[in-house]
Amino acid sequence: MGFIWSLIVGGIIGWLAGLIVGRNIPGGIIGNIIAGFVGAWLGTMILGNWGPHVADFAIIPAVIGAAVLVLLLSFIMRAFRRAD
Repeated sequence: MGFIWSLIVGGIIGWLAGLIVGRNIPGGIIGNIIAGFVGAWLGTMILGNWGPHVADFAIIPAVIGAAVLVLLLSFIMRAFRRAD
């Protein structure tokens, strides 16, 4: 049950990051989950493990890290679209 809870929280974090940045995450719900997990890892590595925790995610650094990840992905995807 803990793994499913982590997937749900990761998806919500990725979705929130997409809303904050104002860009869609490629891949739909799977993209949101991946962005949430990678963003949580990135945010925790840069900002530390502070703030409220849900399903072993530090929420504030996770959302900030996921927002940075969404911005980077959107810039990379835009660059690839222009190259075609």
